[in-house]
Formats: sequence, C-alpha cells, structure tokens
Amino acid sequence: MSDLIWQKSSFSEAAAANCVELAAVADGIRLRESDEPDAVLRTSPAALGIFIRAVKDGRLDRTL
Repeated sequence: MSDLIWQKSSFSEAAAANCVELAAVADGIRLRESDEPDAVLRTSPAALGIFIRAVKDGRLDRTL
C-alpha cells in the first residue's frame, strides 16, 4: 500500500496526523486514517457516495 498516492481531506490541517485519507486505485477507493496508516478500508466510488450522502443527511446520527 505504500505505492498509493494518498490525499488528505480538504478539511484537515496540513500538518495534522489524524486525517482521513483517500487513494484511487483501479478497482475502487482505499480509505485510511493518517494516524493508523496500516488499517486500510476498500470500497467502491458508488458505496462511498452512498455513505457520504447518509452522513450528510443525518441518517447515521444516534442519540445515546
């Protein structure tokens, strides 16, 4: 995974070590947190889009 080109979220500070990073690959998208670079999630652009829309719509909010 070290040969991937990772991009930080535009909402992250440049020097911050706790950012969401994405890498585009031939078969989809890889996601990781910059402070845990070895824990990589694999997803598709469509599935990531569905997840992002659900977060923005508040459909994943929970009351504890």
